[in-house]
Amino acid sequence: MSGEAEEAGAAGREQDRYLPIANISRIMKKALPGNAKIAKDAKEAMQECISEFISFITSEASDKCLRERRKTINGDDLLWAMQTLGFEEYQEPLKIYLQKFREAEANAGQGGGR
Repeated sequence: MSGEAEEAGAAGREQDRYLPIANISRIMKKALPGNAKIAKDAKEAMQECISEFISFITSEASDKCLRERRKTINGDDLLWAMQTLGFEEYQEPLKIYLQKFREAEANAGQGGGR
C-alpha cells in the first residue's frame, strides 16, 4: 500500500470514531442566537472533544461490565461511570431522562406510543 493510501485509511479510521459533524453543528446552532456563525475549526474541535468524552465514559462503563462479567453496557452503567469520573452534576438530570426514556419505550412496546 502506498504512503498516501495508508494516510487516507488512517484518516478514515480516525473519522469513524467521531460523531457526524452535521449532528454536532445542529446541536451547536440550537444553543446560539439565530444569526450566529460557527467556524469549521470550532465544529471540528467540538466533534473531537465530544467523541473523546463519549469514549472516556464508555470505557469506564465497559471496565465495570467486564469486572461484573457482563457483556452489555446499559444506561445505569454510563451513569455510574459519570459519577465515578467526577461528572456527578449530570447524573440526576440524566437519571430522570433515562427513566422517562424507559417509560416511553415500555409504552411504545404496549402499543401506546406509535
